[in-house]
Amino acid sequence: MNTEDLLPQVRSEHGFDTHALEQWLREHVDGFAGPLTVEQFKGGQSNPTFRLSTPDRRYVLRRKPPGPLLKGAHAVEREARVMAALGTTGFPVPHVYALCTDDSVIGTAFFVMQLVVGRIFWDATFPGVERASRPAYFDAMNATLAQLHRVDFAGLGLGDFGAPGNYFGRQIARWSRQYVEDEAAGRNADMDRLVEWLPQHIPAGEEVSLIHGDFRCDNLVFHPSEPRVIGVLDWELSTLGQPLADFAYHLMMYRVPPAGVAGLLGADLRELNIPTEAESVAAYCRRTGRPEIEHLNFYIAFNLFRFAAILHGIQGRVLRGTAASDRARELSNTMPLYASSAWKAARS
Repeated sequence: MNTEDLLPQVRSEHGFDTHALEQWLREHVDGFAGPLTVEQFKGGQSNPTFRLSTPDRRYVLRRKPPGPLLKGAHAVEREARVMAALGTTGFPVPHVYALCTDDSVIGTAFFVMQLVVGRIFWDATFPGVERASRPAYFDAMNATLAQLHRVDFAGLGLGDFGAPGNYFGRQIARWSRQYVEDEAAGRNADMDRLVEWLPQHIPAGEEVSLIHGDFRCDNLVFHPSEPRVIGVLDWELSTLGQPLADFAYHLMMYRVPPAGVAGLLGADLRELNIPTEAESVAAYCRRTGRPEIEHLNFYIAFNLFRFAAILHGIQGRVLRGTAASDRARELSNTMPLYASSAWKAARS
């Protein structure tokens, strides 16, 4: 994270009592000493995110947005819990200092974590990286996700982090419900088709691991000069679920253009020296001991649908005036693209 990721000032709709926060930090974060300066990161489409600076240290605060929220959304408590657990294993996550569930402090629940200094790539072509080094960056992403899927989540006390079994059924129902219930954002014909199609085509079999739910390059912090992931961010969608769904979400970058989020569709992968989708699949299979991934297009269709539902929710927050980012309107306008891409994957 760097200064280019920061806004010139905190958005007025996300402002809060910094004096109340500073007092809370003194009481709950070991070694904290003010005075405190608060700046807001440009990202954080769902949960507003801030840099907290003191003369000696810097932290990151991640909070629920103000205003009415859909049930189950913006679960910063879950983010803090899973990151704290993974931090004990050596998995690359920021250290969590403290969680506050008392809305009276700054208006909503929040947690405070370590500021990880490194490189974040908002463009999946990894501009600024030497051509010869790009495969190593993609391999680092692949290895980090495979490492997550091999974590002993029960041994970390996360055996109750998600409901057991029927992952796709539950997820499809959840995102279908959020899509349908958010009337402010309206309806989309491709989304309506997917709401009907997906439950009828769920692959047989169950496999459970800890999954991130939003594993893409712009949610990762890389070492300042090495092809190594040193921080995995944005755990709001993490749960216990199907690891192949999580991996397929990462592969989604190959199926969409760079519209709203980092996509590779239309990029010359050979010229850029970026591994193909098939090569990424082969690397993941090798790391996780699989011969292949059956039903890959279903997994990708599901993820494109889910992401379109998230964008639909952002669109609703834009219309209600509670969106967490200046980019929210631009991002939400790409929802039809993801919905149509999902329907195309489903039909294939």
